[in-house]
Amino acid sequence: MSPDPKAMKFLAASARHIRASEQSFAQTVPSPCLSVCQMDEATGLCQGCFRTLDEIGQWGNADDAFKRVVWTRIEARLTEFES
Repeated sequence: MSPDPKAMKFLAASARHIRASEQSFAQTVPSPCLSVCQMDEATGLCQGCFRTLDEIGQWGNADDAFKRVVWTRIEARLTEFES
């Protein structure tokens, strides 16, 4: 998987913002989707948003707590790729 460095920086910044401002979203936690929507066979992650198919599938019906957990996972995944 060769993620776009700009996309990685955007996702990392978004994840930090969501974690820091836990209750500030008026509607719901925003989706990390970047409209890339291609799964990497080696990692099982979307090449755009770094979510698994399961996380993507659950997103629409998930509560904000689940969405924050997914954002935390994305942030951890990004950290692994940056290493």
